[in-house]
Amino acid sequence: MPSFVATPVRAILGAPKPYQLLYARKVTIPGILCLLRPARRFNSSAPSDRTKAFFPPPSAPHIKQVETAWVHPVYTTEQMRAVAVGHRDAKTWSDRAALGTVRVLRWGMDRVSGYRHPKPGQEHKAKFQMNERKWLTRFIFLESVAGVPGMVGGMLRHLRSLRGLKRDNGWIETLLEEAYNERMHLLTFLKLAKPGLFMRLLVLGAQGVFFNGFFLSYLISPRTCHRFVGYLEEEAVLTYTRAIQDLETGKLPEWEKTEAPEIAVQYWKMPEGNRTMRDLLLYVRADEAKHREVNHTLGNLNQASDPNPYAAMYKDPTKPHPEKGLTHVKTSGWERDEVI
Repeated sequence: MPSFVATPVRAILGAPKPYQLLYARKVTIPGILCLLRPARRFNSSAPSDRTKAFFPPPSAPHIKQVETAWVHPVYTTEQMRAVAVGHRDAKTWSDRAALGTVRVLRWGMDRVSGYRHPKPGQEHKAKFQMNERKWLTRFIFLESVAGVPGMVGGMLRHLRSLRGLKRDNGWIETLLEEAYNERMHLLTFLKLAKPGLFMRLLVLGAQGVFFNGFFLSYLISPRTCHRFVGYLEEEAVLTYTRAIQDLETGKLPEWEKTEAPEIAVQYWKMPEGNRTMRDLLLYVRADEAKHREVNHTLGNLNQASDPNPYAAMYKDPTKPHPEKGLTHVKTSGWERDEVI
């Protein structure tokens, strides 16, 4: 019987993007080309020389690299270590609806990603133990969803500005930058794990449902949507805090020797000597804490007329005010009378 060698699918079905390329495995069935079946786990770790970038830079003889318009602020180690888990109390029916939705989504995400957090006194049980692969599965699924709200909000406000023939007062840039930041988190973790087909299908399904649901919700109540994202980011901060604790207590030995990918070093401007996996998680957690603050703040404002306090110039810049960095961080966001 003939044996087929690994053949790129694009030779059969056309020429897809490089990151869409799948490969066929050897088979002994004559005349049939079987695609590589997904692994039984969500992600598979692979050496860097065997894992291709999912979004490789363009192959152009005159271009060295592609730059971004959004430059990430520089965080200090002290600022990142000071990030704490926090929660904003639900005060209105809108807040309670947003919080309830996040709790349902959190339950579903825990089920999909295999994450379980123990109650006090149950930490030693095996079913609650998380290893490196399980954490990466959760991170990738979380970040693939977290990049949706900023893009949806920015897009809808952009279109409203166009049809209304008026300014947006700085909201669009902040929302799109948030979406970009979440996507950089995802690209960073994709350098550490290679999702299987099942995981890709989960992401596809979750994104399809979440995008459309958030799109319709933002049309109805932008305030509720920003509060929803604020509560969602509270959960993200909690997730990364627990991962950092596991790493620091020796429960994730593989990560103790893992260096942050080059994409992360360049994006966060990670200094020499502070490029470990622990440092990477600190940077990501700090970003999530900032998104938590930003969205709770935006949820406190008049959605139709108030300017974006994160893109504003203040009359007295010496007083504490919202900013991109971590100099002044408020877990529950800035109240409207503090910034407007």
